[in-house]
Amino acid sequence: MGRTVRYLLLLAFAAFFLLPLVALLDFSITDPRTGERTGTAWASLVEDPTLTEAIRTSLTLAVLTVVGMVVLLVPTMVWVRLRIPRATRLVEFLCLLPLTIPALVIVVGLSNVYAWVDYLVGDSPLTLTFIYVVLVLPYAYRSVDVALSAIDSTTLSEAARSLGAGWTTVIIRVIVPNIWPGVLGAAFISIALVLGEYTVASLLNFDTLPVVLVLLQKSDAPASMAAALASILFAALLLVGLSLLDRRRPTSGRT
Repeated sequence: MGRTVRYLLLLAFAAFFLLPLVALLDFSITDPRTGERTGTAWASLVEDPTLTEAIRTSLTLAVLTVVGMVVLLVPTMVWVRLRIPRATRLVEFLCLLPLTIPALVIVVGLSNVYAWVDYLVGDSPLTLTFIYVVLVLPYAYRSVDVALSAIDSTTLSEAARSLGAGWTTVIIRVIVPNIWPGVLGAAFISIALVLGEYTVASLLNFDTLPVVLVLLQKSDAPASMAAALASILFAALLLVGLSLLDRRRPTSGRT
């Protein structure tokens, strides 16, 4: 009886999540004028130069945001936990602060700063990386913090230091391998946020994938739905890939 209930619940959850995706797929391959099935909307994902450029921009932003988040957040959290644990609350407050500030307020506050960014770096949508790194900090912090709390980082670092390892070696070769699931989780959250962020990019007049999808929906709804479904499937495949990557890592270096 219990197994039957579990199967029924799994089927219910599968239907709840899959039926909207099936409806989205059906709409994207249906010609709104004739009702015929066609793959024109999906072909436009690689044929429409505006859409392909937006996809390329968003994927590049996702990679740059993940790199910036990892480089900025992980060493800082490890260093604070090992050397100045009293500052943990301050770092947590600073990382969670963007969660309490609306994106509209952040854009208005950074508009003057971005005038200098445009002057020094250029008017490129890739400059959104600076804002996106800030926006993902609350979510990435929680993921990395949970992973750090699950290990005895102090003992590991002291053991490594007693064997002559420097702080860079301690962080990269001792601590990071033990918190790798948390880092992967933070990376996935960052990619999902970048691929779905609309407000900041729209207000700063950059053509990222969400902005182009909204504009495309007004002129070619099936192509917009096809791109949206492709984004969802890409995020799902990425999550599966990250899970497999973590499972295939050697466990000899973990504690």
